[in-house]
Order: sequence, then C-alpha cells, then structure tokens
Amino acid sequence: MTARIHPTAIVDRGVELGADVTVGPLCHVHAGARIGAGTELRSHVVVYGTCTLGAANVVHPFAVLGGEAQVRKHGDDAPAARGLIVGDRNVIREGVTINAASGAGATQIGSDNLFMAGCHVAHDVVVGSHCVIANAVQLAGHVVIGDGVTFGGLAGVAQHLRVGEGAFVAAGAMCERDVPPFVIVQGDRARVRAPNVVGLERRGVPAASIARLRRAVSTLWMGDVPWHVALAALDRSDPWVSALATWLEDPARERRLPRRPVRSSG
Repeated sequence: MTARIHPTAIVDRGVELGADVTVGPLCHVHAGARIGAGTELRSHVVVYGTCTLGAANVVHPFAVLGGEAQVRKHGDDAPAARGLIVGDRNVIREGVTINAASGAGATQIGSDNLFMAGCHVAHDVVVGSHCVIANAVQLAGHVVIGDGVTFGGLAGVAQHLRVGEGAFVAAGAMCERDVPPFVIVQGDRARVRAPNVVGLERRGVPAASIARLRRAVSTLWMGDVPWHVALAALDRSDPWVSALATWLEDPARERRLPRRPVRSSG
C-alpha cells in the first residue's frame, strides 16, 4: 500500500517513504529522511533529513526528530553525517525531542520503546530496546541506556553516563554517576536503594537469582564492608549476580559508580 500524505503536510523531495506510511496534517518531513513501513506521523511532527525511522513507529504531535545537536561547536564533518537512527515499534509521544549526533555517527534508538510527552534525548545518546522514558525525562549527550530500563517522570542523566539494563530510575532522580543494572536509584543525587524486583520478575528471572541479587545489592551499597572487598565477595555462580559484577568491574566505571546512601545519624 502506498503512503498516505495529508494535503497540509510537507514532504520534501528526496524523502524515502515505506509502504503504508501515514503523514498527518501539518507534518514536515525534510529531504534525506527515511521512514519505514507502517510508521505513522500523526500531526505537526517534524522529521529532519538526518533521521531514519524504522517500521511501525507512532509519532505524536509536536515531536521533533533529528534536529541539530544543542552544542556550541560541531565537528568538521558534513551535517548529513550527523544522524539519528530509530528502530521499530517505538511510541513517541507529544513534544518529544530527539537530536541527531554532534559529529560523524548517529544518535541511536532501539525498538519497542515508549517515550512519554516532553522528554528529551540529546545528541549521541544510545537507547536500547523495551525502555520506558517517562514525561519530561532529560538524557544529556553521549548517555548510553541499556535494554529494559524504566525512568520515572522528571528524571535526569548527566552527559557521558551509562544506565545498565533492567534498571529503574525513580521519578525526579538526578543521576550524576552511572546507574548499575537491575537496581532502583532514587534521589538528588541518585543513590542505589534496592534491586528492581518488579522489573526482574517481569523478565522471568528466577526467585533464587532475585534473592542473590538482593544480597549483592545489600552487600555493595548498604553495608560497611569496603567496596572492593564487597565486590570480590559476590556469588558469581549466579548468572545475574555475575552480570552485575562484570558491569561494575569495568575500570573506566570506577570513578562513576554511585555512592552509598547517606545514613541518618539519628
């Protein structure tokens, strides 16, 4: 089936539209953009020529995809090299902004994600698949988000940080350090509070592994044992605990690991 383009939409020459694409009222799709089969731009959506959208995405009004990076200085590469690549079956709600890369390469979005109204994904960010990015979340440049991460509303992640798979970033959390996989972080500045038990259960992680992750998180972030001693003592026979330990042991990450929660003197 051919694309359906509303009479008030502007689709520049040089746009590639897949089968059964819908371009709604007052959308503007710039030259160079590529939109995969079955994707729907509902209305008032702007897609710049740096953007490649996969199949069956739904983009709601006033979203802007592939706009220039919000930086003072660009690289020497041609603007066309600064891309945005979006996978399949993403839902991008009202007023979402996802910027293209600041230099050669692309901002990258996986598949089956939900971006709620008003959130911002900055230049050179990588978002995995099956993530939920709630209202007004702010992801700064060069952030890397693993698969299956959930953000509460108004959370923020500083530039160049990583959020591990299956993490839950609570509403309003301000992340100035990396967020480990499988945990809940909360607060300003964000601290590890507990394992993300609900998320783990939804993924079908065995109860025994969840129990071991509880002990690991307690040892690492709630105890008084020095960090490296606690890390060495983890039960790595469990694949989920082993995955957490391997992620934490990346030498580049040591200075960015979250601090332990501040204990009340009372």
